[in-house]
Amino acid sequence: MSPGAATVAPVSPDPSAILVGLNDAQRAAATAVRGPVAILAGAGTGKTTTITRRIAHQVSTGVFPARAILAVTFTEKAAGELRGRLAVLGVEGVEARTFHAAALSQLSRLWEMHTGSPLPDILDSKAPLIASLANGLPPPHKFLPRSELAGEIEWAKNRRVTPNSYLEVLEAEDHTPPIPAELMHRMFEGYERRKERTGRLDFEDMLGLAVRLFDEHPDAAEEVRRRLRAFTVDEYQDVNPLQQALLDRWLGGRDEICVVGDDYQTIYTFTGASPEHLLSFPRRYEHAVVVRLEDNYRSSPQVLTVANALARGLGGFEKRLRATEPDGPAPTARALADPAAEVAFVVGECRRLHADGIAWDEMAVLSRINARSEPYEEAFADAAIPYQVRDGAFLRRPGPRSVLGRLRRAPAGVGVSAAVETVTDQLGFAPGSIHDSEEEATRQADLARMRQLAAEYEASAGADATIDGFAAELAHRFTVERQGRGVQLMTYHRAKGLEFDAVFLPRLLDGELPYRSRRAKADPEEERRLLYVGITRARRHLFLSWPRDPKASPSPFLEEIGVQRPATKPVKAAGRGPVGVPASGGDLFERLKTWRRERARTDGVPAYVVFHDATLAAIAEAGPRDRPGLAELPGIGPAKLDRYADEVLAIVEAAR
Repeated sequence: MSPGAATVAPVSPDPSAILVGLNDAQRAAATAVRGPVAILAGAGTGKTTTITRRIAHQVSTGVFPARAILAVTFTEKAAGELRGRLAVLGVEGVEARTFHAAALSQLSRLWEMHTGSPLPDILDSKAPLIASLANGLPPPHKFLPRSELAGEIEWAKNRRVTPNSYLEVLEAEDHTPPIPAELMHRMFEGYERRKERTGRLDFEDMLGLAVRLFDEHPDAAEEVRRRLRAFTVDEYQDVNPLQQALLDRWLGGRDEICVVGDDYQTIYTFTGASPEHLLSFPRRYEHAVVVRLEDNYRSSPQVLTVANALARGLGGFEKRLRATEPDGPAPTARALADPAAEVAFVVGECRRLHADGIAWDEMAVLSRINARSEPYEEAFADAAIPYQVRDGAFLRRPGPRSVLGRLRRAPAGVGVSAAVETVTDQLGFAPGSIHDSEEEATRQADLARMRQLAAEYEASAGADATIDGFAAELAHRFTVERQGRGVQLMTYHRAKGLEFDAVFLPRLLDGELPYRSRRAKADPEEERRLLYVGITRARRHLFLSWPRDPKASPSPFLEEIGVQRPATKPVKAAGRGPVGVPASGGDLFERLKTWRRERARTDGVPAYVVFHDATLAAIAEAGPRDRPGLAELPGIGPAKLDRYADEVLAIVEAAR
């Protein structure tokens, strides 16, 4: 027990009021006011509510004063939300910061006092130091995005790896850097030398310097430990070795710690994060209180059926999400004829959902890498549907932005396609190259797309084609992006922590998820967790899809959630009836599609205006015998029932 903890006077509000509205598991976590505590919080189970109530309960019961508690988050936004919720509960003075902000605050107060030297300045970005080093790399490596090189340096430093041990660790961990190992080693060495020469620190150095301060100056460590007596760490599954080392120094052998996390959502191991810190917590603290939060307040039972089916392969701490929300529509799984058909399907479903009252910005299309957003950007723009790109729209990404910048300096009289080919060659376009980096895969795909767009424009404009005209054409094709509204396009990684009424997960192919480059395959365990994160972003509507591709089979994860690949069988979720539409369509499904095509032609409307594929699939699955049975199916309102019921029921009856 921390000295003097029992003598702190309780504060308002009434401790019992803080617990109002919590479920049994949340209440158990909130009332476990002494450490060590591990809260295993499944997706959508109210972890922020639980930890703020626990902290407030610690303060209101007098176990710890607010100023003695440090709550560590991974983003400033999360820290601000935590402080705001505590304020609503009547608790002020809790220190809520990121690891880096907490370390910088401590270094600012203690470094010069204990070392006698001023604290070095902090670099805003690694890019300036990396850029000149990268310019000296041989082609094609010199064109690699600087963020890739910076990310590799961060990967090493987060593991407390120095340039001296870098090559050895690469081999031991079977890690592939974005450029050949020897080149990356020299880059790492050069970066550290230049940083030291300029007397600067980067963000990782802040944590390392704090660890060094506490190791070399016990008085500094004691000052921090005397002031901070209880710790809460959010998103603990994402802690890396450097952050854990700092946390250990703060604790100094004490056990007043509460960690909160979900090993099912560990998707940042490329930064050095590891779920092992969370998984090993009960072993390191044998008397720890472990609480599982499994009541989900986000998703429908149908969405959770899919998530729980996939969770069986996730290992770690078993958590089965239980729905508290009402029933929703069955998730759908679609095999489309080709990538263009898949894009058209997603756009059509977004239009249908919006007509049903769902806001554009409550829909999200998730992709494995940034390069996959471009077809949707163009399709949404063409359909006049607003959209927003969280990870950088096509024309703002490094490849297209560099092409357009250089085209402005192209000599007069050069054809558009020729100019774009020259510029992309200068930027390191290498269609047959081997690239393990996701960013480089995106850049190469974007450069190839710029060539294709230039050729299409020149063929259309003929003798009137100009570089200015090409730039204007691109602006027109990608203009419906809106800041803060519109269908949201983002990667799985960016979607972490968010939720939407409708989520689309396209391109579920082996090689896309799990992701595979020419030379290496991503860790299938983490890729499975990525899909789990994607599924659990959905509140009510979930769409899984993949294009038929002779070179790639559907993602193996589809079978794990019960999607059956044989062409004649309907897609099903493990243990819970139909997930959605037939992978290739059964006989009745195909008859209904044929009827819809003819009826749409007769009515002079697009096929989806008659019925969407998901509705036809539901009809084929249910085989209704009368109008009431047909009316119960999703997507069939009174108007469509009056217009189409007799024809549809006749087709169903003929197929019996």
